[in-house]
Amino acid sequence: MKVRIINNSSNPLPSYETDLSAGMDLRANLKEDITLKPLERHLTPTGLHIELPEGFEAQVRPRSGLAHKHGISVLNTPGTIDADYRGEIKVILINLSNQEYTIKNGDRIAQMIISKHERAELEATDNLNNTKRGEGGFGHTGTN
Repeated sequence: MKVRIINNSSNPLPSYETDLSAGMDLRANLKEDITLKPLERHLTPTGLHIELPEGFEAQVRPRSGLAHKHGISVLNTPGTIDADYRGEIKVILINLSNQEYTIKNGDRIAQMIISKHERAELEATDNLNNTKRGEGGFGHTGTN
């Protein structure tokens, strides 16, 4: 599948870092460094605009290394880019650590996964079919 992309940054296009990667890394497009204080969030531009085919979305997710090593995550994860959106891709980063973290131009800040989706037709009803699980949720099966 081909996805049309405009790159208004000085950074390379997103790419898959390994042969079996599901996500492409997104890079910060910054004129100056940004320092995130603990619990601070920032809408970080990428300089990218994409044109997805109908029936596809792009999901923006945290990078595991940034989350594990520095506590940097994507606030609305996964963020969804719809097929009809043509604006700049921006990433809401949040610093969940207790130390400041500096983001520089070109830093890989998130990953983008392109996936197919279906549109559901909702049908109103007064009851649902029973299952063994029923209404159990939120850890009802325990941890062991």
